[in-house]
Amino acid sequence: MLLIETEEQLEDALAAPNAADAEVMRRLSGDVIILGAGGKMGPSLARRVKRATEAAGVKRRVIAVSRFSSPQSRGELESAGVETISCDLLDRAQIAALPDCENVFFLAGRKFGSTERSDLTWAINSYAPGIVAERYRAARIVVFSTGNVYPFVNVASGGSVETDAPMPNGEYANSCLGRERIFEYFSREQGTRCLIFRLNYAVDLRYGVLVDIARKVYESQPVNLSVACFNVIWQGDANSYALRSIELCDAPPRLLNVTGPETVSTRRAAEFFAQRFGREAIFQDAESDVALLNNASLCHKLLGYPETSLGELMERVARWVEIGGASLGKPTKFEVVDGRY
Repeated sequence: MLLIETEEQLEDALAAPNAADAEVMRRLSGDVIILGAGGKMGPSLARRVKRATEAAGVKRRVIAVSRFSSPQSRGELESAGVETISCDLLDRAQIAALPDCENVFFLAGRKFGSTERSDLTWAINSYAPGIVAERYRAARIVVFSTGNVYPFVNVASGGSVETDAPMPNGEYANSCLGRERIFEYFSREQGTRCLIFRLNYAVDLRYGVLVDIARKVYESQPVNLSVACFNVIWQGDANSYALRSIELCDAPPRLLNVTGPETVSTRRAAEFFAQRFGREAIFQDAESDVALLNNASLCHKLLGYPETSLGELMERVARWVEIGGASLGKPTKFEVVDGRY
């Protein structure tokens, strides 16, 4: 099992392509552009696409687009051979000036702070998609979305599947459904091939539900049981699924739930970390019999099971926390039940 103890090791693991990634990049035609590449997943996905392309022996442009508020992030991408372009995705003229690409990954989105600036949340999550869909009408587009578009379901249900009707709760979740509907509209009207990538919840050691729980246990803070269960996936596996899902784009859009195969108990996860750290798990609030859960069996059927098991992921998180590994300082707020982020 690969234990990760430095950010350099972490970034390498998140971006390391597997054989299936390289094979998809070998078959794929055209350049790749990642829109919204400055967030939590964008940099490692861009590097993974670049490395998979090199492993396939193919020559193509891999372009990362973001406002790039962090010069360091931009520099790291460029040193990995990824081209970068600074762009405001709400500016139609700047979008028009972006290079043509056959393959688009749309990662732009806003979640935290949605309650304070719901107008900005809707603009980024539902207006920008229309500009992008018009600009890249001839491309294949993987659209990052979220399981938050589903309703809470019984913890024994196995989770929501792609054929379930969406029932978003709160401004953020509704704006995410708005993003999906805008891409769906342009896909049906223009024939643009899309895939809606409904992800729940990626973990990269500096961020994620398991990280939140582990840090609370390590710091002897109470773990909230309001949401009794959740789904997780190692971000490296989510990157691989995203890369390979470019071949699944269709018109009208294909929907794909993306997460690990397990329904993880919040209480059991906290007890695991408590035992691992030699600490007592402290709990607050009562466990509910409903939760926001994704059933990713279709993803696993089409693209295989994640390479990193839940047990491996929890060990990585535990080791990272106990050695004082870096944090993005952005709690997932997975325990939120009213949709207010």
